[in-house]
Amino acid sequence: MKIKLAFTVTLILSGLSLVMGQSDFYNFRVKTIEGEIFDFSQLKGKKVMIVNTASKCGFTPQYEQLQDIYRKYGGDDFIILGFPANNFMNQEPGTAEEISNFCQVNYGVTFPIMEKISVKGDDQHPLYQWLTNKKLNGVLDSKVKWNFQKYLISPEGKIEKVVPPKTKPDDIQIIQWIKDQDRTQNSASSK
Repeated sequence: MKIKLAFTVTLILSGLSLVMGQSDFYNFRVKTIEGEIFDFSQLKGKKVMIVNTASKCGFTPQYEQLQDIYRKYGGDDFIILGFPANNFMNQEPGTAEEISNFCQVNYGVTFPIMEKISVKGDDQHPLYQWLTNKKLNGVLDSKVKWNFQKYLISPEGKIEKVVPPKTKPDDIQIIQWIKDQDRTQNSASSK
């Protein structure tokens, strides 16, 4: 009886710790395309756009708009994180080196590109489990519909909006979201 109770308590605590560990956006650590650890705790206070990318997709030219808005707005208050994924019709079959070269040569990408992951299915990466599951993120349930779906994360680490893949990164709603942050930061720093 005591062993059974101890086992049950251990399972409950393990489950709680798993859920609690994934309930905070800033607890995530992922690998960059170069294999280095990228700790999300460094993102506190920034707006973050997370986008699943692919090199052989009809939406691949969105890399250009992503780079343009990163060049214009990226820095202390805003960052884009690209997550290559091969979940949709084998549109990201490349190795880390091939993906990195593709992004550099074709689009001059300077925003952080992470290691290739799975954004849906049985092998879905824990970050995308958090992004798509209200029980983990506390905001909403969503499905990753295709390559180049965008998740807009507040400076407090909460999902603010899910932007469909076909909506270009330089769409007015996204630019306004970025600029609203700039106004908030500027008014806070002028006090």
